[in-house]
Amino acid sequence: MRIAYIVTRSEPIGGAQIHVRDLTRAMREQGHEAAVIVGGSGPFTTGLEAQGIPTIILRHLVAPIAPLQDARALAEIRGALKELRPDLLSAHSSKAGILGRLVARSLGVPVVFTAHGWAFTPGIPPLQAALYRRIERMAAPLASRIIAVSEFDRHLALDCGIGSQSQVVTVHNGMPDVAGGLRADPGRVPVRLVMVARFEPQKDHRTLLIALGGLRQHQWELDLIGDGPLLPDMERLCGELRIADQVRFWGQRLDVDARLAEAQICLLITNWEGFPRSILEAMRAGLPVIASQVGGIEESVEDGVTGYLIGRGDVAVLRSRLEQLLLDPELRRRLGAAGRTRYEQQFTLGHTVAKTLAVYHQILAEWSSRRDGRPGPVAQRPPSL
Repeated sequence: MRIAYIVTRSEPIGGAQIHVRDLTRAMREQGHEAAVIVGGSGPFTTGLEAQGIPTIILRHLVAPIAPLQDARALAEIRGALKELRPDLLSAHSSKAGILGRLVARSLGVPVVFTAHGWAFTPGIPPLQAALYRRIERMAAPLASRIIAVSEFDRHLALDCGIGSQSQVVTVHNGMPDVAGGLRADPGRVPVRLVMVARFEPQKDHRTLLIALGGLRQHQWELDLIGDGPLLPDMERLCGELRIADQVRFWGQRLDVDARLAEAQICLLITNWEGFPRSILEAMRAGLPVIASQVGGIEESVEDGVTGYLIGRGDVAVLRSRLEQLLLDPELRRRLGAAGRTRYEQQFTLGHTVAKTLAVYHQILAEWSSRRDGRPGPVAQRPPSL
């Protein structure tokens, strides 16, 4: 099978890029031809090329809506698909998902679009959410399948009139395992906390820092991994809360697994999500996780079993759960071990690859039936808007 993957941008490296990298590598290891199309270059494309993964870098594929540049990106994508001649296009992230579907449909190439969290999920500003709901309703009929990375996102799409019951399927994210030396020891003291998240409105570093501001009497250190426009604001807040000497800002890192291995508790305090991979990385390392109960997070974190879930912006409950874990090393070990078991049973990369390949084979079988004149699924008509 020849598969082309397309993702909007190479930087910053986030969940969509990691997902594409891991899937592409896994498909090639299984004997398929797989290549990546991406807007811009950087460490992501350098890493792909170092692994021998064919990569086509586009100049005009960018995240913001820009009509002239988008028209040029359409032409670039068309050229890339004509060069690669894939049996199937796998599109990731909003802009690549829209443009990729348009070009592939015009070339007669089947498409599967993976939504790494919808841009209209609860918590996103209403006007922005309404615009993206409208766009996704229009684009949905262009995809043979739409993969949601959580059941929450699948139901959200269907509730918003995006796709059909048979078209929208769930394939949870999965992560390749790490060596035993990258497993954490949650029981160790003093406790190191870690959160991997960009400093932007989606993430809620403020709630975390305010909660920790009320726990200065305990011994702890916090590692914040990520970059973004709100980082200076959070540095100032640490000073105001008098916890600056306990918080370290690491910026974007390529050794997140090593940082997690040194931690005892992982956090993801956030305003909205799809199905975050950072939580799977923490479970893989054997860490207990405290996370906001938004999006599909409760499909990975089992409250009271692998960690704790808190309401969006709930400082009091977050502070209480943090204190509980800070004071109880055996509880940290128990929750972390349960998280590691849950990762092994449900969220390895092998699980994701097998389910994704099943979707690909279904799509290609349907397209083959149509070419042979055998009955196939009826194409969807675009919904009225």
